[in-house]
Amino acid sequence: MSNLARMVALADEFFGARADPDQLVVDADVMEKLRGIHPSTLSEACNEDGPIAWVLLIPTTHQRMERFVRGELGERQLLEIPETGPRFEALYLCSALVLPEYRGKGIARRLAADAIEAMVEDFPIKELFVWGFSTEGSALAKSLARSSGLPLYERRGAS
Repeated sequence: MSNLARMVALADEFFGARADPDQLVVDADVMEKLRGIHPSTLSEACNEDGPIAWVLLIPTTHQRMERFVRGELGERQLLEIPETGPRFEALYLCSALVLPEYRGKGIARRLAADAIEAMVEDFPIKELFVWGFSTEGSALAKSLARSSGLPLYERRGAS
């Protein structure tokens, strides 16, 4: 099985987004919209066999972040923003996936830190937020918040 097929299967297995109306299903349209917001929203590390890690970050407004953390909005709604000049003040650490044999090497952390740095240069980002699905994901988010100097807010529980 190719790395790409393994990454897609890992995402489906771990997040179960297709069966959850609150979660974002990343397809070609979503990828295009994200890249239109900022090229660093989607990051990947590859080897000769294809992708080994994916990181997805979504810039949004402070108000949408607060509503998301309280459970009033789902991931899909974070992308429903007017095209006319949104003020991105918050950054959602949406997902970080790494193939099992590459975990623990700092790949996701490096990808996410580089993306955060690029978006902070272009937007007035003042805070990070996450919907922790795993202990590793929550630890990554806390590490990124510490290194970036941005406060971290977490949505608790399943959708």
